[in-house]
Amino acid sequence: MTQDNHIPPTILEEAMDWFLNLKARENCPQTEHDFKNWLSRSPVHEQAFERALKTWAQLGEVPPVHAHLWRPVAAAPMPARRSRKMWVAGAALALAAYAVAFLAGPSLLLHLEADHITRTAESRTLTLEDGTIVEMGGDSAITTQITASIRRVILLSGEAFFDVAHDASRPFTVDAGGVSVAVLGTAFDVQLADGETTVELARGTVAISYDGSKHRQNFELSPGEMASIDHSTGAVMRSSIAPEDIAAWRTGKMFVNDVTVASAAERLQRYHPAWISVPDAALASRRVTGLYDLKNPDAALEAIVKPFGGRVHEVTSYGRVLTRF
Repeated sequence: MTQDNHIPPTILEEAMDWFLNLKARENCPQTEHDFKNWLSRSPVHEQAFERALKTWAQLGEVPPVHAHLWRPVAAAPMPARRSRKMWVAGAALALAAYAVAFLAGPSLLLHLEADHITRTAESRTLTLEDGTIVEMGGDSAITTQITASIRRVILLSGEAFFDVAHDASRPFTVDAGGVSVAVLGTAFDVQLADGETTVELARGTVAISYDGSKHRQNFELSPGEMASIDHSTGAVMRSSIAPEDIAAWRTGKMFVNDVTVASAAERLQRYHPAWISVPDAALASRRVTGLYDLKNPDAALEAIVKPFGGRVHEVTSYGRVLTRF
């Protein structure tokens, strides 16, 4: 029997591509048919796919950047040789079901709940009924409620910049992860990440409140200020921000201020077509500040981890793994 270390790199890369293809194209008969044909070519192809399963299961043992979208896959003991093909085929179908439950599921819910949604690396500009202009960043979703008495937007995911039309009789409110931003007429950016909401103020004044289960905050921001609110602790980190860095994504840049590598990678994920994983907890927890190029997300990843001796491994065209070696 061919050993793992004798699997040709090209076949192993094909196996990783199939793993991610099955995730991305769940319940696609043609994809499943093509996969079975590829799998049946030789025992080496079967072993390569088993290796792909083990590799990604191991990466999943540490919470990834998108913990709310991706849960660890439990490693199962390998069956006897005579049932290997059946097990691999079954594992492929299980992975497809897994993708529906943990990958397609949240995306589907967003599509059902959101009034407006963008794809990875896509931006969109909207004009609401009251004249407010909303610029949405990549992989973002919002719902809107504009009536004679209410102006409210819920940021469900991602990031949006708001240039709010002044209306003294109807305050404009943006809700993002339990953080509420209330204004009459102003311009500001709101980012919603896993466990954190960030507000950057370009013009006017905003009143920010956070009503968590154990923590509450109420404060105001002035132009040129930014604040990040931690959902778990209620802690607020305030700092100054240059005008050109506010909503820098609108000009193809990503500005982060004293955030973890994991958080920076999560934000960059909205502009990178590949999945990004940071299985190294020590690297994930390091903190970075900088301006990164969204038009070259791989170079941005390199710049994020380089100060810590980190590297970006291109597992396939669909995956990037950040490590310290």
